[in-house]
Amino acid sequence: MKRYDSRSGSSCAACKLLKRKCTPNCIFAPYFPPDKLQSFAKIHKVFGASNASKILSEVRQDQRAEAVNSLVFEAEARVNDPVYGCIGAMNLLQTKMVQLQHDLAITKAHLACYTNDNFQDLQHSPDPVENYAGAIPLDDYDGIGNEITSDVPKSSELQQLDDERLDYPYGPFGQH
Repeated sequence: MKRYDSRSGSSCAACKLLKRKCTPNCIFAPYFPPDKLQSFAKIHKVFGASNASKILSEVRQDQRAEAVNSLVFEAEARVNDPVYGCIGAMNLLQTKMVQLQHDLAITKAHLACYTNDNFQDLQHSPDPVENYAGAIPLDDYDGIGNEITSDVPKSSELQQLDDERLDYPYGPFGQH
């Protein structure tokens, strides 16, 4: 990362916020140029300048830029969600993932039902190749469709799956 030159006459964002003179060995100067005042303000509010300085001094120099990015992310998450912070964002993403998995299961069940219907139509059709040129090949089945029908829910079960929605009343933001 390009080192901020504190001799240019203006202080880094950290020293500006803390109202002190920026020294050449300022640990914050390379990562908080004067235009990053808001980022440092959030870190200062959440962690404190002294703790942030200690954290950065304990991290190897080649990893400090990533540590600063992590501190900024965590501070912004804590400012936006004072109760849960980063955990709230992770819980929200996990809840969305579970909902999407649920929706995928419903879609797979609908698809299995649809493909089973196509298989049934193929068996009753006088010329399946002519009527269903793009249909699923019969080789995928055991001759009577047992592979599909064993996993295909009844239409009443599909309706019930459609009606059920995952509801997390105690989610990170109290959303339903």
